[in-house]
Amino acid sequence: MQYFDPHIHMLSRTTDDYENMAAAGIVGVVEPAFWQGQPRTQSATFIDYFDSLIGWERFRASQFGIRHYCTIGINPKECNDRQMAEEVLKILPRYCQKDGVVAVGEIGYDDITENEEYFFAAQMEVAKDLDLPILIHTPHRDKKVGTERTMALIREVGVKEEMVLVDHLNEITLPIVLESDCWRGHSVYPHTKMSEERMVALLKQYGTEKMVVNSAADWGRSDPLKVPKTGELMLEEGFTPDIVHKVLFENPIEFYAQSGKISLEEVKRPVIDQTKLFENNSVLRGQTPIVE
Repeated sequence: MQYFDPHIHMLSRTTDDYENMAAAGIVGVVEPAFWQGQPRTQSATFIDYFDSLIGWERFRASQFGIRHYCTIGINPKECNDRQMAEEVLKILPRYCQKDGVVAVGEIGYDDITENEEYFFAAQMEVAKDLDLPILIHTPHRDKKVGTERTMALIREVGVKEEMVLVDHLNEITLPIVLESDCWRGHSVYPHTKMSEERMVALLKQYGTEKMVVNSAADWGRSDPLKVPKTGELMLEEGFTPDIVHKVLFENPIEFYAQSGKISLEEVKRPVIDQTKLFENNSVLRGQTPIVE
């Protein structure tokens, strides 16, 4: 079984995670631009961060048999520093046009502030101008209110709903998004957000159309193997291998394929050659290179 994790923050993960993910059948990932855990102090740090997403991390993933794509955006937590966010907004279009950038995101609400809404709308306008999909983060607090305001803002800005993936949904917020043509994202976590059992129950209740599953693994307590673990439970609960493949491989790629920068045909396990370098740097630290 092949899997695709459409939302995972690999810059904060180890090479062991890449190896374990590849062994579990994950052949591709999308890494959304993300909050680093503490406030950034200047806009220039975003440039280095975005460069790492389209450069080093893409290379590092390939060295362990995984194709890497990313999304570019200002995370809602970082939109409340208005001056810095304005500066970052100016450089977004340049990065969004780079190879491997398959959407604008993750953007949305955190504390549901005025500044968050301003930059949420502004970044959706960037996506409209560039004809890119949009990955939306729904807030961890006041989730129902945040999801309802998210849907209202999508319609206010005039984004095509089929170009939007609304993420971090649960039993309360999924029905809100089901009333639209947006794609429906779910983050499976060890103790919060969504479990494998709850995810499978939602698939049984609501079907598989436009349903997307991810691990959203980051620097916190999370699990980069939650997509294949969900697949295993789906099989145990009677879903066919074809349906598992549809939900956990085809669906997310079909969403991001609207960017024109990814396709089902190209997402295959890359050939590993660990003799390669990136900016004169290797992923190895004295180990014997694997060359296939």
